[in-house]
Amino acid sequence: MTVDRRRFLGHVAAGGTVLSLPLLVPGCATDPEPVPEAPRPDSLFASWYGVDEASISRVMTTLTAAGADIADAFLEISHRNRIVYENGEITESVSSRDQGAGLRVVRGDEVGFAWTEDLTLPGLQAAAREAAGRGAAAPVVTTSLRQRDDGNLYPTSLSWSKVAMESRHALLGDIEARVRAAESAVESVSIRWEDGEQNILVATLDGHIVIDTRPLTRLTLVVTAARGDARQTGFATNAARAGIDWYSDERIDALVGDALERTLIQFEARRAPEGHMPVILAAGTSGVLLHEAIGHALEADFNRDGTSTWSDSIGERVAEPFVTVVDDARLPHESGALNFDDEGSETGRKVLVENGVLRSYVHDLRSARHYGVQTTGAGRRESYRHLPMPRLTCTFMENGPHSRDEIIAAAGNALICETFSGGRAELGSGNFSFEVKNGWLVEQGKITTPTKDFRISGNGPELLGKIAMAADDTRMDTGGWICGKHGQNLPVSHGMPTVLVSGLEVSRIRV
Repeated sequence: MTVDRRRFLGHVAAGGTVLSLPLLVPGCATDPEPVPEAPRPDSLFASWYGVDEASISRVMTTLTAAGADIADAFLEISHRNRIVYENGEITESVSSRDQGAGLRVVRGDEVGFAWTEDLTLPGLQAAAREAAGRGAAAPVVTTSLRQRDDGNLYPTSLSWSKVAMESRHALLGDIEARVRAAESAVESVSIRWEDGEQNILVATLDGHIVIDTRPLTRLTLVVTAARGDARQTGFATNAARAGIDWYSDERIDALVGDALERTLIQFEARRAPEGHMPVILAAGTSGVLLHEAIGHALEADFNRDGTSTWSDSIGERVAEPFVTVVDDARLPHESGALNFDDEGSETGRKVLVENGVLRSYVHDLRSARHYGVQTTGAGRRESYRHLPMPRLTCTFMENGPHSRDEIIAAAGNALICETFSGGRAELGSGNFSFEVKNGWLVEQGKITTPTKDFRISGNGPELLGKIAMAADDTRMDTGGWICGKHGQNLPVSHGMPTVLVSGLEVSRIRV
């Protein structure tokens, strides 16, 4: 097999981040051959490529030949399926498979990195030598590796590699039938489907091996309805680290109900008012703002290089005392869940903002070493072709002391943001902009009129400080999103309670 390697030295430049809701990013390489029936994850690499613990130990010794402060070997075998279903027909069906390894060594602030598609021992050794480079330090000899068990946050009854394509097609047909049976005004039904598994092995400098099989599925249902000459389109998405049994009757009915409700309400909706006004962010779905406008500014690399506005704010009050923000990768089946991160570190619950006070950044091994703290288990990478960096996982705001009804009554005249369709934030300034598909007008403390197609904008740190009330109804967004940062796209989860923001800019989207 042809070996393709790259080397990277130095730091990655900071920039903006973007969140998107469509399909999962497809695999980087395709292979027309069927994916083999996978054995148990702990024997996958050995059975396919003869890479056992002894060979991984040899690779790690080669990788650290010039010394190392941090070093890891990240091996991956992944496969994905993508289907586009339009009004009873499969218009696209793609299966892809990718495999390779990324070898990284860190000495001081210098990073050596190489990746290869060749998972045989000679291929891994060649990449390890390229990443190691030359140095005067003594080698770090790894004589033995110990496998560590980090739990099972996303069990499946059937691997995606064993699910017949006909089962997927039957599920999509059933969803369309439910949509059309529920509403005669439906003119078009479109479904975007993705599923797959990422099989991971990470060997670390401290002599551990961690192995994981990470399933992921996403289904986006888009509905167009017609009434006379008027047509409206809405959508709903469900995503999880789960297998095909995740799509129970209850979840499918909820997905269909959300898509229809968001579509049909637009026939009654009016354009939102414009200007600076109080905004109510709905529970669950509004977590996208928490992630993008606030969460990214808490990732340690943006603070280390001074890009984030919170670079010197640890220990300072940044919000009202009832605001607590958490990043927790150990939420079962969430899209952002991880048994361990992509550096082989333990994941867990990390409080970022506690009772309004900034307590911690999101750390990988490099940033934790720089700050003299423990990693938060947030070193993530898109694939073996990429270096890890601090990334959010499952980010949410905890319950507040108010009720949703209290917030609506106290808001006076405001705008509720219900369904988001995309957004982005600038890390340097903290400015953000998000598109809202569905919302509601609140007049004199009462919900009155549905609204649609507007944009809210503001500043992330200011937004956190402008949260005037928070309800006791926090929940995670079931849709899942794909987050882009420095060219790497990863699944994330987020959530929050209903909150009242004292003021944001509102403008109409021209459609």
